[in-house]
Amino acid sequence: MFTGENIVQTVVGLLHSLYGMVGLSSFQGILDPIVAAVVMFHFIAVFVMFLVWMERKVSAHMQSRIGPNRVGVFGLLQTLADAIKLTIKEDVKPVKRDKIPYYIAPIIAFVATFMGMVVIPFDKGMVVQDLNIGLLYIIAITSFTVIAILTAGWSSNNKFALLGGFRSAAQIVSYEVPLVLSLVPIIMITGKLSLGAIVAYQQQQGYWFVIPQAIAFLIFITSATAEANRAPFDIPEAESELIGGFHTEYSGVKFAMFFLGEYIAVVVSSAVASTVFLGGWLPFPFMGFLHLPGFVWFMAKLLLVIYLIMAFRWTFPRLRVDQLMDFGWKVLIPISIINILVTGFWILLVAKGA
Repeated sequence: MFTGENIVQTVVGLLHSLYGMVGLSSFQGILDPIVAAVVMFHFIAVFVMFLVWMERKVSAHMQSRIGPNRVGVFGLLQTLADAIKLTIKEDVKPVKRDKIPYYIAPIIAFVATFMGMVVIPFDKGMVVQDLNIGLLYIIAITSFTVIAILTAGWSSNNKFALLGGFRSAAQIVSYEVPLVLSLVPIIMITGKLSLGAIVAYQQQQGYWFVIPQAIAFLIFITSATAEANRAPFDIPEAESELIGGFHTEYSGVKFAMFFLGEYIAVVVSSAVASTVFLGGWLPFPFMGFLHLPGFVWFMAKLLLVIYLIMAFRWTFPRLRVDQLMDFGWKVLIPISIINILVTGFWILLVAKGA
């Protein structure tokens, strides 16, 4: 059976042979991660286009509509057509913008979220870099998005964009706390920060963490949705109040980078949830007889979590600013702390036999 580890080993062997043919064998240590990053970028770009189509179809289904059905089979090429439109669209720029931060902000927004993908294990051994501090790395690198959003709001010289940037900073800082706290019980139980090690622990124990840590899973999904600025937590870009929020003055490719970064943030959060709480590349219970490659199971779980986040958008109304902040500080954080205490007592009294 093909596994992610076998595929990676085969691809690496072919690359090393190619390096030797063109006289670049001495640069293998440098070229391998670059090639892996390029492959990951193309995969993410295509996957995000599929997710945009998927969200349109999900929203259409929930609203008794058809959705995209003109460009390509079942409208699958509609997102490609939109991407082409964005690349050739006129690049409108505010006259009194702060030029350097204005251009850097969308790059930071995209790169910060994309870099989170390098530690996601799609299968056993199928990961760009399996860091032993993988969870900490993802939390740290994706936090840079708030810098990009604040920079975009400030440099646009637009009061609506600036207000959206301030709202986003407050929101991300608020919901970063319960998101991190929701992962603490998993770290306490496994004693690991590596995503691959957490999946291996679930395989060894024979259960997924979503069963004993269902509350942590719900808190993580809720906080991740808020961090991605998606409805019902899309206060920073509320069209009815702020026109478009922090990216009001962006168009063309720069707007596409913000748009791409938002969807990659959803993918990273869903991938972490699938890995930490749903067993990663492990098969679904009672379905192991299918003998499918691990990355197939991982992608199935990833799409299920993404569908859940998409369903939130078309189910719940947008929260007010005060409701959003109260929910984060007065509901999610206290529940997260209680869950950590309960997990700690369980480890001391049950797991340790004390």
